[in-house]
Amino acid sequence: MADSSRPPLAVFDLDNTLADTAHRQRFLERSPRDWDAFFGAAPQDPPIAEGVALAVTSARECEVVYLTGRPERCRPDTLDWLAAHGLPQGRVYMRRNDDRRPARRTKLETLRRLARTREVRFLVDDDELVCDDAERAGFTVVRAHWRAPSDALTAAQEQDGRT
Repeated sequence: MADSSRPPLAVFDLDNTLADTAHRQRFLERSPRDWDAFFGAAPQDPPIAEGVALAVTSARECEVVYLTGRPERCRPDTLDWLAAHGLPQGRVYMRRNDDRRPARRTKLETLRRLARTREVRFLVDDDELVCDDAERAGFTVVRAHWRAPSDALTAAQEQDGRT
């Protein structure tokens, strides 16, 4: 049962929700995909104003947490990026380095785990499959449509289970 004495959670994706990955998509468009270069370029992601503003505003009533398909090995760069761009402090949930399941599965699993003890006010994500599955599971979803979808990133999330 959710603890109503604590603020609800606002759950934010990172890539193409808060961080603009357009400059590093090229690493996913080659064959084979260059994952080291893709994740290595993440610290240079520009922030997405719409997503950052929503996270900052949400922090007034909610505890902001971050739910990303990035692997755990990206944690130091991710924490530095969040702090450098003035995002609210919050727990960051990442996939295990060896977890290759689709993002929609890993993220829904984490959302359900969070909802066992806290109210999840909403999820903000750009991945349509993640959004669809979260809505079917009863979560409120804000679709981050502020960037054009990337076919390469969608394939990476769904087929390769990498982000």
